[in-house]
Amino acid sequence: MSITATELKTNLSKYLLLAEKEDVFITRNGKIIAKLTNPYQNRVDMAKSLFGVIPADITLEEAREERLTKL
Repeated sequence: MSITATELKTNLSKYLLLAEKEDVFITRNGKIIAKLTNPYQNRVDMAKSLFGVIPADITLEEAREERLTKL
């Protein structure tokens, strides 16, 4: 999403909430000057990518042992 700096000033709380879900690009005079983003988004994306990859019934120790045997 792209918004103007003036729009950000007017509705800051709205865009702070929105930035939790998607990047918000702030423009001034038609040029991007900043990006509002969730600092934890990479972790969330990584965790989501693991759903279904690791069996639900495996223990942490079993997962570590399996990982070591594959190396």
